[in-house]
Amino acid sequence: MDLRQLTPDIAVAGQIRPEDLPALAQAGFRVLINNRPDDETGPGEDHEAMRRAAEAAGMRYHFNPFTPGQITPQMISAQAEALADPGPKLAYCRSGNRSTVLWALARAGQEPVSDLIQTAARAGYDLSGVRPLIESLARPEE
Repeated sequence: MDLRQLTPDIAVAGQIRPEDLPALAQAGFRVLINNRPDDETGPGEDHEAMRRAAEAAGMRYHFNPFTPGQITPQMISAQAEALADPGPKLAYCRSGNRSTVLWALARAGQEPVSDLIQTAARAGYDLSGVRPLIESLARPEE
């Protein structure tokens, strides 16, 4: 399992399995954010299987599927809400990239765009392609 820490309370990862959740809870994670659509996973790793496993491990669970190229304002809001859930969080998708993109979009306007891009880069994710979108969300409405 390749966990990459973005901030002290948020890590991202590629696909995890239900059997990983007890160890993640033991490591201190309290919130699981699933950004992987069910049509990308098998039945043992779909939304319901992951929800049941998270709850069994004592974690709170958020399902906010992100299909590449289909970002919506509702998806960004849902990610911001999940990120506001107290405690250490793990967000995952296929590689961790989409979870990182949603993290940055949800944080736009709350911290400098360059800081968001650098934080993602330190974790191994290149957000330069979505920088214009992050910048547009960071601008106050005129």
